[in-house]
Amino acid sequence: MKRVAQVIGIPRENWEEYERYHAAVWPAVLDRIERSNIRNYSIFRHGDLLFSYYEYVGDDYEADMKAIADDPETQRWWSIQEPLQRPLPGREDGEWWSAIREVFHVD
Repeated sequence: MKRVAQVIGIPRENWEEYERYHAAVWPAVLDRIERSNIRNYSIFRHGDLLFSYYEYVGDDYEADMKAIADDPETQRWWSIQEPLQRPLPGREDGEWWSAIREVFHVD
């Protein structure tokens, strides 16, 4: 299993709308996430930051992430969500959410 943590900014004026959307995520988006082997997916907000965590249980991460990115309903979802978010400076090329390196884990 691969654990993935990411962070992105969210301006105060977008908190309510972002949280309203995420209280009722579209079923097609949730289905695509599940079919792409993502489990235990959470997004937390701390002030102007969103923190996401999920576990990847598949065997071809790049192919599963491409399937999500190529999905028309996910693209439509992202077109609504991305304007609400603010990527952080210093993120890697091609990243929207900044990856967070794991420094500790215990089961």
